Amino acid sequence: MLEFKVKLEKIIEHLKTEIASLRTGRASPALVEDLEVDYYGAKTPLKAVAAISSPDARQILIQPWDKNAVQPIERAIQSSSLGLNPITDKDSIRLSIPSLTEERRRELTKILGKHLEEARIAVRRDREEMLREIDKQEKDKKISEDEKFRQKHEAQKIIDEINKKIEDMGKAKEKEIMTV
Repeated sequence: MLEFKVKLEKIIEHLKTEIASLRTGRASPALVEDLEVDYYGAKTPLKAVAAISSPDARQILIQPWDKNAVQPIERAIQSSSLGLNPITDKDSIRLSIPSLTEERRRELTKILGKHLEEARIAVRRDREEMLREIDKQEKDKKISEDEKFRQKHEAQKIIDEINKKIEDMGKAKEKEIMTV
């Protein structure tokens, strides 16, 4: 059960990182920190080659630790699906975050829905795996029939808890996206 719960918590953590990268009206370092930068021939996350901050609600400031990384970072931002144009001044890059249009907000809500559904599918897959394991243990006479039902009930409680977390995260992010 503990192993099962840890797997489900990993799904939640993955979902958090996925939806954190969805753009809302506010500037957030999470928006760009996982962009892959071609840094000396190796794909490296942006957060590993630069300090990322948000000086105000509409701007992200990226300060590479190596001045030679400015161009690759700029190319990575331009080639990403963020639709942002980097402004380079000497050894730092500024990203101005424009306010979202209604159409873009709806697109982001659909993308959020896809991420939430992927998380739900992963939870269902893990639940099925857990239930098969419980049935196998009972079949192999490792646990009693009563224990099997108790474990299945406990697993379902954990699943319901995780699904509630996913739903709450989705509602919060949707509200954040749709807030003008």
